[in-house]
Amino acid sequence: MNSPSKSMDSIQIKELLVSEARNYRNLVLSALECDHECFRISPNDDLDLPFVQSNTPDNFTLGAFDDAKLIGVVTFKRLGENREKLRHKGLLSRLIVSQEYRKKGVGKQLVAEVILRARKIEGIEQINLTVIPTNEQAKKLYEQFGFKTYASEVNAIKWKGQYFREDQMVLHF
Repeated sequence: MNSPSKSMDSIQIKELLVSEARNYRNLVLSALECDHECFRISPNDDLDLPFVQSNTPDNFTLGAFDDAKLIGVVTFKRLGENREKLRHKGLLSRLIVSQEYRKKGVGKQLVAEVILRARKIEGIEQINLTVIPTNEQAKKLYEQFGFKTYASEVNAIKWKGQYFREDQMVLHF
């Protein structure tokens, strides 16, 4: 396995462009195949859907890059695009980091950037997310930023005959 080429200080976080859709898809599919028990979607779900593009400031997908190599992604989307009563909430989803870059702070950089940007969006008061609690590394990361579990659904996901619980978490500003 290749080791990261530089220190984590050299990682750049930026919005993904349409031209990076193939690299995004490959990263997501790799994670879904290797870590299928950590996600609510399967490799066959959403195969042709693009990432959220930067059409509006309140819907975006960020990428973490080591030089030109895409090594991580995360998506933020304002909830209630067409519903006034939900517009105070955003959703963080699909936090994925390449296996060789895990436990090196890439996920932390991505979540920090989402929170920074979300705080600047008029009317956003909270960020929601879901996490499978057996994915302890992800849950601890979210808790470091102040996310709190407010609900837990038993048997939320069924994959290959096994059930998984799903925790709903929120960060209030």
